[in-house]
Amino acid sequence: MSEIDVPEILRVLVMLSLANGTPVLAKKLLGRWLDQPLDGGLQWRDGRWLFGPSKTVRGVVASVVACTLGALFLRIDLLVGAAFGLAAMAGDLSSSFVKRRLGIAPSARATGLDHIPEALLPTLLASRALSLDILEIAISVLVFWLGSMWLSPVFYRIGLRDRPH
Repeated sequence: MSEIDVPEILRVLVMLSLANGTPVLAKKLLGRWLDQPLDGGLQWRDGRWLFGPSKTVRGVVASVVACTLGALFLRIDLLVGAAFGLAAMAGDLSSSFVKRRLGIAPSARATGLDHIPEALLPTLLASRALSLDILEIAISVLVFWLGSMWLSPVFYRIGLRDRPH
């Protein structure tokens, strides 16, 4: 039996979904386990949290584990998978940091800022390992962003998300 050839963009989109969706599922499944804020409640010079209470140890651990396991099934190097999860969380944290500086509340919507860094950073990181060109990177980020905008209200209605965005 021959292996199924999975297009690189599809593999990236699966990995992005794992990286960014697993923390939401982990919150529902694991409750308060490892729900400590990554920033420990520390505040920046402006008196606001560095990232906010929704950025937790649980979310980062869940993302890295999910991406590592996902890499195994998608025939991606396991270290690339783990790094992908970490890079997605780094993008998410950078978005949260900027949102706090702009005075945007934790979990409040910031179109583009909420999705582009968490998709762009891991996709750029994995671009060499997955032989992605600039157009494939741009398409992956755009499809992830639009898919997230469309699916988020659906996930809210079925109880996976706490907010409809």
